[in-house]
Amino acid sequence: MKVYSKIEEIQDVILDLKSKGKSIGFVPTMGALHEGHLSLVEKSTQNCDFTIVSVFVNPTQFNNQLDLENYPRTIEQDLELLKSTSCDFVFTPSINEIYPESFEKVNLNLGTLEHVMEGKHRPGHFDGVVNVVKRLFEITLPTKAYFGLKDFQQVAVIKFMTNAFEMHVEIVACETLREPSGLAMSSRNQRLSLTDREDATIIFKTLQFAKANVHQYSPIELIEQSMNFFNLGNLKLEYFEIVNPLTLESLENEWVKGATACIVAYCGNVRLIDNLEL
Repeated sequence: MKVYSKIEEIQDVILDLKSKGKSIGFVPTMGALHEGHLSLVEKSTQNCDFTIVSVFVNPTQFNNQLDLENYPRTIEQDLELLKSTSCDFVFTPSINEIYPESFEKVNLNLGTLEHVMEGKHRPGHFDGVVNVVKRLFEITLPTKAYFGLKDFQQVAVIKFMTNAFEMHVEIVACETLREPSGLAMSSRNQRLSLTDREDATIIFKTLQFAKANVHQYSPIELIEQSMNFFNLGNLKLEYFEIVNPLTLESLENEWVKGATACIVAYCGNVRLIDNLEL
C-alpha cells in the first residue's frame, strides 16, 4: 500500500494504470475509518484491479463550524486499518491541494434534491459534496466509486452529479453496516459515550417500528406514529421523513415501491443519520 499526498504523484500512477487498461476502484472517505468503510474497500478490491482510498475532511460540506472542528481525525489509525485490507493506494491531500487558488467552484442545480431533508437542514452541504467529489473523481479517474447507503441522500446527489457532468464513473451504493445494537456505523460514533450509544439505539428501533407498521398506516400517519415512538427515548429529533427513493420527495397518502424512512437525531451535540427501506 502506497500513500500519496500530492495530486501530481498519484495521477502519474493512475494514468500509467489506465494506459494498461486497468480498472480503478475509489472509496472517498473523511477518515476516522470503521468497518463500514473497510467493507467498501473490500467490495472495490473484489471488483477492480486497483483500489484507491482518499482521506480528506472536506471543510466545504460542513455548515456548522463546531461540527467541523470536532470531526474525528485519526490518520495514523486509518492507515493501519487500511494496511489490513487489499487497498493499493491512499490519497491524503491537504486543503490547499484540493482547493488551490486556481480552483473554480461549480454550481450545479440539484432540483428537489437540495431542498429536502439534508439539503433543507444543512444549507450549502451538498454544494460542498458536489464540488469535492467531482474534484476527487477528476484526480483519481475511477472506473467505479463506492459509497455507503447510510448517507442515502448523498448517494442520490452524487449519482445526479455524475450524470450531469457526464463523468464516466459507476456509482456503487452499498448497504449500511451496523453495530450489534443496530446503530449505523459512523465516524461520529467515536464521539459517543457508552450511555450515548445505548440512547442512540432508539434511532434504529424507530426505523424498525416504522417497517413493522408500514401496512397499518398511510405514510403521513406512520411518520406521526414513528415520531411518537422515537420520543420515548432520550435523543432530540431533527427530522423523520418517508420518501420516494427516486425523487426523495416526502410521501403523504400513497405508498410507492422502495419507500424509505430517513431519520436524523442529535445525541448531545453529535448528529446521527440513518435510513431504512420500508
